[in-house]
Amino acid sequence: MLRRNVHRLEKGLLMRPRRVPFALNYIDETVSAYARAAEGGVQGRELCWARDVLNEYMAVTPAHPAVDPLRATVRDAGAKVASVDACEQMIPYVRRMEDAPSITYEDLLGLAKFRRSVRWFLPKAVPREMVEKAVLVAGYSPTACNRQPYEFRIIDDPELVKEAIKLPMGTAGFAHQVPALAIVVGKQRNYFKERDRHLIYTDGSLAIMSFVYGLEVQGLGSCCINWPDIEDREEKMASFLGLAPDERPIMLVAFGFPDPEGMVAYSGKKPVSVICKYNFEAK
Repeated sequence: MLRRNVHRLEKGLLMRPRRVPFALNYIDETVSAYARAAEGGVQGRELCWARDVLNEYMAVTPAHPAVDPLRATVRDAGAKVASVDACEQMIPYVRRMEDAPSITYEDLLGLAKFRRSVRWFLPKAVPREMVEKAVLVAGYSPTACNRQPYEFRIIDDPELVKEAIKLPMGTAGFAHQVPALAIVVGKQRNYFKERDRHLIYTDGSLAIMSFVYGLEVQGLGSCCINWPDIEDREEKMASFLGLAPDERPIMLVAFGFPDPEGMVAYSGKKPVSVICKYNFEAK
């Protein structure tokens, strides 16, 4: 709730024109969740984000009977939040276009074309720092209300890899030499409405593609492995990972240092004219 509502406050703060007061129907539950989180058990940077956004909300909101009783709670909870980065205020901001990375369209297209599904790897362990750099990139992918309802379960113990890679389908021909796996798990606990039950798959898939690119630019090859909707396999994966009842596997990604002699599929792609249509054009 705190992550969702803080992001909702951010969207209200960046609206043009800004409407004040706003969030009157959920500011009370947001402040209550923030006060509970400030007592402990929530990651520090997350609390700093909530603190800064709530402080900004209080600063721009004029006196109002639904808001005024909450101001002291926000102030008192904020005093319990230790700053993790005194130089950065975590509120909506105007991007400085001069800070944009010098990546051209040709660079991006070249990366997309060079990235192929790699199934042949060198017998070489992948340093965890490289994995975590790719996960960091994945974490910047967009998600519904910034809830990031997924977790990257990394399997890099050779014996565990042998066990895990048997769980999906379609890996028999190359499974024996895969050095590492990411099993991306979605957590339904991030949502409280039935209507959102599929969002773990949307948000998780966005993060997976970013993860794959994060691996590729470091010289690591990868292969996305589809996860089948088969009950007994769900049960085996739940047992293997010790999943909670609300956790679901989304996809596996095999990765490692690519064998330079290993071939990749050509995988002919559909032209833009087939996969892109404007304004109800005829198929």
